[in-house]
Amino acid sequence: MSRLQRQKDADEAHQIQVKAGFLGAAQWTAFGVAATSLAHVYSPFFRKQTLPLKAFLVTITAVFGFTLSADQALLRFETRRRIEDSAIRKEARMELAKRGLVPTETEIAKWREANGK
Repeated sequence: MSRLQRQKDADEAHQIQVKAGFLGAAQWTAFGVAATSLAHVYSPFFRKQTLPLKAFLVTITAVFGFTLSADQALLRFETRRRIEDSAIRKEARMELAKRGLVPTETEIAKWREANGK
């Protein structure tokens, strides 16, 4: 895999993580606000707590959602890339074996370059 392709993958992974992270943070923030509001209405103990504590709980849910969503999106991206790369490498090994060549990393790289993959 070329340096340019690795950089493109890294940029794409970053964009995917940012988008998923913000979406997850928004969803979990809504959950945190709803849970905190319900607890404030229905629990006399929770109602006595300070506003900074309640804001902290909402913030923690937002950070949790951001982190969890970004991580899951990155794992899905890496899994998809690994599957695609394995398929290309398998195809390269089959082609090289048909030609009677040993499918070393160098030969696979040359095959990829020649076939634009």
